[in-house]
Amino acid sequence: ASAPEALSAPQGKPLLVVSGRIAVTNGDGKAAFDLAMLEALPQVTVTTATPWSDGESRFEGVRIRDVLDRVGANGDAVNAAAVDDYQIEIPAADFRNYDVIIAYAENGRPLPPDNKGPLWIVYPFSANPQLKNDLYFARCVWQLNALIVK
Repeated sequence: ASAPEALSAPQGKPLLVVSGRIAVTNGDGKAAFDLAMLEALPQVTVTTATPWSDGESRFEGVRIRDVLDRVGANGDAVNAAAVDDYQIEIPAADFRNYDVIIAYAENGRPLPPDNKGPLWIVYPFSANPQLKNDLYFARCVWQLNALIVK
Protein backbone atom coordinates (compact mmCIF):
# COMPACT_ATOMS: atom_id res chain seq x y z
CA ALA A 1 0.00 0.00 0.00
CA SER A 2 1.20 3.50 -0.74
CA ALA A 3 1.65 6.11 1.94
CA PRO A 4 -1.25 8.54 2.31
CA GLU A 5 -0.80 11.85 0.52
CA ALA A 6 0.40 14.68 2.76
CA LEU A 7 -2.16 17.27 3.82
CA SER A 8 -1.15 20.88 3.31
CA ALA A 9 -1.75 23.48 5.99
CA PRO A 10 -4.92 25.53 5.67
CA GLN A 11 -4.42 28.90 3.97
CA GLY A 12 -7.68 30.31 5.31
CA LYS A 13 -9.42 30.12 8.66
CA PRO A 14 -9.64 26.48 9.80
CA LEU A 15 -13.30 25.46 9.99
CA LEU A 16 -12.87 21.78 10.89
CA VAL A 17 -10.24 19.93 12.91
CA VAL A 18 -10.07 16.13 12.68
CA SER A 19 -8.10 14.32 15.39
CA GLY A 20 -7.87 10.99 17.16
CA ARG A 21 -7.15 7.80 15.24
CA ILE A 22 -5.91 9.38 11.99
CA ALA A 23 -2.79 8.78 9.90
CA VAL A 24 -2.56 12.08 7.99
CA THR A 25 -2.10 15.37 9.83
CA ASN A 26 -0.97 18.88 9.03
CA GLY A 27 0.18 19.92 12.47
CA ASP A 28 0.04 18.94 16.12
CA GLY A 29 -1.32 15.44 15.45
CA LYS A 30 -4.47 16.93 13.92
CA ALA A 31 -5.80 17.63 10.45
CA ALA A 32 -7.19 21.14 10.05
CA PHE A 33 -9.35 22.04 7.04
CA ASP A 34 -10.32 25.44 5.73
CA LEU A 35 -13.21 25.87 3.29
CA ALA A 36 -10.98 25.57 0.20
CA MET A 37 -9.58 22.25 1.47
CA LEU A 38 -13.09 20.89 2.02
CA GLU A 39 -14.11 22.11 -1.44
CA ALA A 40 -11.12 20.22 -2.92
CA LEU A 41 -12.68 16.91 -1.78
CA PRO A 42 -15.41 15.25 -3.89
CA GLN A 43 -18.45 17.51 -3.78
CA VAL A 44 -21.96 16.19 -3.20
CA THR A 45 -25.43 17.62 -2.99
CA VAL A 46 -28.12 16.15 -0.75
CA THR A 47 -31.70 17.32 -1.21
CA THR A 48 -33.64 16.62 1.93
CA ALA A 49 -36.07 17.96 4.46
CA THR A 50 -34.85 18.42 8.03
CA PRO A 51 -36.77 19.16 11.22
CA TRP A 52 -35.16 22.62 11.17
CA SER A 53 -36.02 23.73 7.64
CA ASP A 54 -39.22 24.37 5.72
CA GLY A 55 -39.65 21.69 3.07
CA GLU A 56 -36.71 20.25 1.20
CA SER A 57 -33.43 22.11 0.85
CA ARG A 58 -30.41 21.44 -1.33
CA PHE A 59 -27.33 21.02 0.87
CA GLU A 60 -23.88 21.22 -0.69
CA GLY A 61 -20.82 19.77 0.98
CA VAL A 62 -18.59 16.72 1.33
CA ARG A 63 -19.34 13.21 2.49
CA ILE A 64 -17.95 12.60 5.96
CA ARG A 65 -16.51 9.29 4.76
CA ASP A 66 -14.44 11.21 2.18
CA VAL A 67 -13.05 13.50 4.89
CA LEU A 68 -12.24 10.49 7.07
CA ASP A 69 -10.63 8.66 4.13
CA ARG A 70 -8.51 11.74 3.36
CA VAL A 71 -6.99 11.70 6.86
CA GLY A 72 -6.59 7.93 7.01
CA ALA A 73 -9.09 7.54 9.83
CA ASN A 74 -9.19 4.16 11.54
CA GLY A 75 -11.97 4.00 14.08
CA ASP A 76 -15.42 2.65 14.82
CA ALA A 77 -16.99 5.96 15.79
CA VAL A 78 -16.54 9.71 15.61
CA ASN A 79 -17.27 12.31 18.24
CA ALA A 80 -18.72 15.32 16.43
CA ALA A 81 -18.29 18.58 18.32
CA ALA A 82 -19.81 22.03 17.84
CA VAL A 83 -18.56 25.48 18.79
CA ASP A 84 -21.01 25.53 21.73
CA ASP A 85 -19.38 22.36 23.16
CA TYR A 86 -22.26 20.09 22.09
CA GLN A 87 -20.81 16.64 21.32
CA ILE A 88 -22.30 13.39 20.18
CA GLU A 89 -20.82 10.06 19.19
CA ILE A 90 -21.70 8.85 15.70
CA PRO A 91 -20.98 5.25 14.65
CA ALA A 92 -18.73 4.97 11.58
CA ALA A 93 -21.39 2.68 10.08
CA ASP A 94 -23.56 5.77 9.49
CA PHE A 95 -20.95 7.13 7.08
CA ARG A 96 -20.58 3.80 5.25
CA ASN A 97 -24.33 3.18 4.96
CA TYR A 98 -25.57 6.70 4.11
CA ASP A 99 -24.30 9.78 2.30
CA VAL A 100 -23.98 11.80 5.48
CA ILE A 101 -22.41 15.13 4.58
CA ILE A 102 -20.72 18.10 6.14
CA ALA A 103 -22.74 20.85 4.50
CA TYR A 104 -21.37 24.35 4.04
CA ALA A 105 -24.12 25.68 1.78
CA GLU A 106 -27.89 25.44 1.63
CA ASN A 107 -29.71 26.24 -1.61
CA GLY A 108 -26.54 27.78 -3.03
CA ARG A 109 -25.86 30.08 -0.06
CA PRO A 110 -23.11 29.62 2.54
CA LEU A 111 -24.45 28.53 5.93
CA PRO A 112 -24.15 31.56 8.22
CA PRO A 113 -22.34 31.04 11.55
CA ASP A 114 -25.35 32.43 13.44
CA ASN A 115 -27.70 29.92 11.76
CA LYS A 116 -26.25 26.38 11.81
CA GLY A 117 -23.07 27.25 9.90
CA PRO A 118 -20.52 27.44 8.71
CA LEU A 119 -20.57 23.60 8.84
CA TRP A 120 -23.55 21.32 9.53
CA ILE A 121 -23.79 17.52 9.53
CA VAL A 122 -26.78 16.63 7.36
CA TYR A 123 -28.27 13.16 6.91
CA PRO A 124 -30.23 12.25 3.74
CA PHE A 125 -33.56 12.03 5.58
CA SER A 126 -35.84 12.29 2.53
CA ALA A 127 -34.12 9.37 0.75
CA ASN A 128 -34.01 7.28 3.95
CA PRO A 129 -37.24 7.67 5.96
CA GLN A 130 -35.94 5.22 8.60
CA LEU A 131 -33.52 7.97 9.68
CA LYS A 132 -36.33 10.36 10.63
CA ASN A 133 -36.11 9.96 14.39
CA ASP A 134 -34.50 11.63 17.39
CA LEU A 135 -31.44 9.34 17.33
CA TYR A 136 -30.34 10.65 13.93
CA PHE A 137 -31.65 14.19 14.44
CA ALA A 138 -29.31 14.47 17.46
CA ARG A 139 -26.36 13.55 15.20
CA CYS A 140 -27.01 16.54 12.92
CA VAL A 141 -24.45 18.77 14.61
CA TRP A 142 -24.58 22.34 13.40
CA GLN A 143 -21.76 24.82 13.90
CA LEU A 144 -19.56 21.73 13.62
CA ASN A 145 -15.88 22.43 14.29
CA ALA A 146 -14.31 19.07 15.22
CA LEU A 147 -14.40 15.35 14.52
CA ILE A 148 -12.55 13.07 16.93
CA VAL A 149 -12.03 9.57 15.51
CA LYS A 150 -12.38 6.89 18.19
